[in-house]
Amino acid sequence: MAKTDWKAEARALKKKVRKLKARVMGEEIGAALTAAPVKKKAKPVSPLAPKDGFPKLPVIAGVEFAAVEAGVRYQNRKDVMLVRLAPGTAMAGVFTRSSTRSGCVRDCQAKLAMKVPGGAGAAIIVNSGNSNAFTGKVGDAAVAAVTGGVAEALEIPASRVFSSSTGVIGEPLPFERITSQIPALVADLREDAIEMAAHAMMTTDTFPKGASAIVQGDGGEIRIAGIAKGSGMIAPDMATMLVYIFTDATISAANLQKMLSRNVDATFNSITVDSDTSTSDTLLVAATGQSAAAEVKGPVAKAFEAALRGVMMDLAHQVVRDGEGATKFVEVRVTGAKDDADAARVAFAVANSPLVKTAIAGQDPNWGRIVAAVGKSGAEADRDRLTIRFGDILVAQKGWRNPDYREEDGAAYMRGEELVIGVDLGLGRGKRSVWTCDLTSRYIEINADYRS
Repeated sequence: MAKTDWKAEARALKKKVRKLKARVMGEEIGAALTAAPVKKKAKPVSPLAPKDGFPKLPVIAGVEFAAVEAGVRYQNRKDVMLVRLAPGTAMAGVFTRSSTRSGCVRDCQAKLAMKVPGGAGAAIIVNSGNSNAFTGKVGDAAVAAVTGGVAEALEIPASRVFSSSTGVIGEPLPFERITSQIPALVADLREDAIEMAAHAMMTTDTFPKGASAIVQGDGGEIRIAGIAKGSGMIAPDMATMLVYIFTDATISAANLQKMLSRNVDATFNSITVDSDTSTSDTLLVAATGQSAAAEVKGPVAKAFEAALRGVMMDLAHQVVRDGEGATKFVEVRVTGAKDDADAARVAFAVANSPLVKTAIAGQDPNWGRIVAAVGKSGAEADRDRLTIRFGDILVAQKGWRNPDYREEDGAAYMRGEELVIGVDLGLGRGKRSVWTCDLTSRYIEINADYRS
């Protein structure tokens, strides 16, 4: 019987196996390439979102809204919104202090400084998906094209068209997708579409944000309504957000600007999600003068400013409640500081501490991390005068843990959705409250996948 060459047979068998594997792998790859794309799961709404959804906002006379699907980055959703404002509208604004702020921000700042043509109308156009930031002269040209297109369509001066872009940084804005939709936007303008406009601004937001107030003026009601977007990259100055507030009040642009500037620090500059400041932060306030009430002055001015501050605070808090991955809404309340500046240093040191924020996410009453944050803040502090509270629970004082404090009480408190961390430095009258949220693994998931 012939002698068998076992080695040759083994080599031949291995060759057949390799061919079979290659064939199977090729078929699997081909099937994967031709298969329908997998749908991404719907974005979960923040557990801290308003339980009743988007609020019913009052119609503001002299303001109209529209939104369209332009496909700037997102598909099958509205991503560009337009606001038309009545002739004679007064405008005010505050913006990011970032040295790399976007072309839109620079353009808005320049236009607010210009002399307003008598009786001119105004407009605001906003896109999501692309921030048009760090795009050089190309970005400036895109701003000019978009604002110029709106100005021509609405027959108003280009100096009265304000634009904002939010989304990915460093990518040229495909502005033709926006300008091609301007006729559709203009044709669809209506006074009751503010919620749709709020949706069109969203990026990683999980819910649209709105707030309102009504003030009794001399001779009639004065209405205020505002919308905002913001979820991540939230830190002063001014947090990462776009905010537009509208009122039918009769008020000069100078007085409106003073009121806005006086109240921005206690509201939008007192929130933080992740300590990162955006290139695109914009807050614009428009007063159409269409109310039957007389010009805002005297006691009415005080009431109007308080109502404006209330709307700003409500919107600022909603931004924190929609913090990327947030499950806890947290106020860091600092008192007894040498001055207000030191109080702010301590409040932000605690609110921005990853160690504090992750402890809150884990419902761990780790008050030692708060002590560490106070110590690193740069503010004047004395160990033996420091007091720490979780809500009404006295945790530590006089340089040591309160002997009556029980860890189980702190843990039970941390299970709540809304928390107050109190820090008293015992040194003076300085105080500051800052609002933040916890830091969860969901924050990492959102930002790791942001451009994919």
